[in-house]
Amino acid sequence: MQKPTYKDLLDAGVHFGHLKKKWNPKMAPYIFMERKGIHVIDLNRTLEGMERAAKAMKQIAKSGRKVMFVATKKQARDIVATAARSVGMPYVTERWLGGMMTNFATIRRSIKKLVNIDRMLQDGTLTSVTKKERLTLTRERNKLEKVLGGIANLNRLPAAIFIVDIHHEHIAVSEAHKLGIKTFAIVDTNSDPNQVDYAIPGNDDASKSISIITNYLTEAIREGLEERRLAKPEKEEA
Repeated sequence: MQKPTYKDLLDAGVHFGHLKKKWNPKMAPYIFMERKGIHVIDLNRTLEGMERAAKAMKQIAKSGRKVMFVATKKQARDIVATAARSVGMPYVTERWLGGMMTNFATIRRSIKKLVNIDRMLQDGTLTSVTKKERLTLTRERNKLEKVLGGIANLNRLPAAIFIVDIHHEHIAVSEAHKLGIKTFAIVDTNSDPNQVDYAIPGNDDASKSISIITNYLTEAIREGLEERRLAKPEKEEA
């Protein structure tokens, strides 16, 4: 797993924070300077945060537990969904439903409904229903898929969540706190880094910035999964 360089982060615009007037004072340790009214993030601290987060994520993946990716901002959705799917991790990129983790039993029922509709549409169970009924079911299926498709295979709560923009995803952060779920996040200058266990100071608005950080952490997860796969035969032989 190759760690991005200082220049890589610079080229991706990871150092661009928000306007000074929008800053959260608790981000002071991660701010390098102010330029033309905009805070500039200290990329050395970003690199430290990325490395710390990657090590922890790798261990979570190696242990067989799940990391849920959360990013409902338009510029982050595709990046995060693609990254999560590449390592078989759950993700939420459309809308965070209140209670998605704190009321997981109810969410699981909705997921089960989605799975059942899928099965009925595919196995011919609906041959006797009218076109209108079939259309209604298809619409309901598409609605459920849009919101819950990324967590359809999640049978229990994740061990951790990775968030792009904790200011925007404050409900997800709050639910994770209530349940004692580890939190990893890209934290911009307008947010409180103390709200998460693993804060990565960085620009959470630019797609290039989101991409370089997300992809690095995804590679850490991939390494953890691979180490888990290689370790399994040894355990079986023992």
